Amino acid sequence: MDHVAPAQGGVVEVDDRQLLKLLHWYDGFVVCLANPGFLIASLGASIGSLGAWGAFALWTASMLIAVVQNKVYTEPATMFPDRAGGIPIYAHEGWRRYFTLAGPMAALGYWAGWTVVLAINGLVIGGLIHAQWFADATWETSILGVTLTFPRVVAIVLIVAVWVLNTLGVKPAVWVAYVTGALLLIPLVLFMFVPYLTGDFHGSNLTWEIDAAGTTWDSWRLALVWLYLMAWSSYGVEAAATFAPEYKDSERDTALALRRSAMFSLVVYALLPIGVGGVLPGSEIAKGALDYTFYVTELNQIVGVGANLVIPLLIAAFILAMNTATMDGSRALYGISKSGMTVRWLGHLNRFHVPARAMTVDMVVNVVAVLVLNSTIAILAASNLGYVLCHVFALSAILLLRRDRPDWPRPLRLAPVWLYAAGVLAVVNLVFLLIGAPSFELTGYGSFKELLIGIVTLVVAILLYVYRRVVEDKLPFRLQDNTPAVPAQADRSATEAAPPS
Repeated sequence: MDHVAPAQGGVVEVDDRQLLKLLHWYDGFVVCLANPGFLIASLGASIGSLGAWGAFALWTASMLIAVVQNKVYTEPATMFPDRAGGIPIYAHEGWRRYFTLAGPMAALGYWAGWTVVLAINGLVIGGLIHAQWFADATWETSILGVTLTFPRVVAIVLIVAVWVLNTLGVKPAVWVAYVTGALLLIPLVLFMFVPYLTGDFHGSNLTWEIDAAGTTWDSWRLALVWLYLMAWSSYGVEAAATFAPEYKDSERDTALALRRSAMFSLVVYALLPIGVGGVLPGSEIAKGALDYTFYVTELNQIVGVGANLVIPLLIAAFILAMNTATMDGSRALYGISKSGMTVRWLGHLNRFHVPARAMTVDMVVNVVAVLVLNSTIAILAASNLGYVLCHVFALSAILLLRRDRPDWPRPLRLAPVWLYAAGVLAVVNLVFLLIGAPSFELTGYGSFKELLIGIVTLVVAILLYVYRRVVEDKLPFRLQDNTPAVPAQADRSATEAAPPS
């Protein structure tokens, strides 16, 4: 066992090192400022497909769902304050009595949804830099059948840089979040408010294209597939729960971070589609949706030559998103490993008390995604199946935990109305998944390949769980496990649970 110097502040016990309790609720809030960056990454594609009014309606609806979900997640977050991993842990604890594979699928699906933020935002940054300063750099080169372009090279360099930063500890990563989060507020203000003052906002640019999909059923399918895709962005405010073991006051700070990050994002998600959509016609936004050149056009129109100063601030927003994804995704992998849902190798902290092995997996997977998948929207769709499924399992798990563990301490016990909300939203998200996942081609940005990648991810999750259980832990594989009734028993590893009676 490595020698570790005593850490300042409280700690949460793990095997050979500890997750340090160094964060306050506002640290979690700042980390969740990445969500507007997620919105910026897919806003152009949504306006091109739905029209600005349609994008406004669906982004706002999606964010309202996220606000309610963050509220209901406060109960399980305070039930398991010392468990890293966030909402996949709630899904695992609620479902393993009935179906042990639910936890591993939710966990790896959740991780996949978060980790691809690195690839998506790296490509966004590469596209912005290319459009604004290196538009003449049209070179391409092929290595071993993989095509390298300017945006792809920039994305890979940034993915590696964010990986290096995060392996040095939680505090450097949080300080990067503070700096980039503050810089993000400037372009948000420019897009949400300044066009009205400069006269660049034109109501005629705001259109409703959902009805143009064809039949009434086609319009509904188009709306549902976009609500399915939007979940990847708007639901991300639940990331505040992932850091529960690292807050100084796990119960209070987790609840505050969840609530306040959701409310801030709601304001942004309602105002940004209108501000962006009112500056350019939807057809122009659609043309630049995949390479993000429409942002450069809008900024040059709103602030003129000042775009050279503003675009770096926009890039800072995407770096914040990449930083948050590394922090959240790696802790999810670490947490599911410590809970017995995937291989032991990932349940390790480095000498800076962060899950560096999980971060390395994040880095490698995202470099591959940048090189293999054709667009940021395709990457999003490929990862979203497991992420939405995780929310279905986590929301329904809240009801199962109430029924099966009535004596488990609940520092923040939800009123009955919120339990009904959890059940309704579990069904709503299931509808999004069942209709949205197979209908991705309606957006105009992908095909069946992305759905197949999502399914393969869930299969891999099951195989890794079976390997962990049977090979590493040398326990029989079971589809059901008994669950502890009180926390004193819950300290055991999930792999030590007794067989069902």
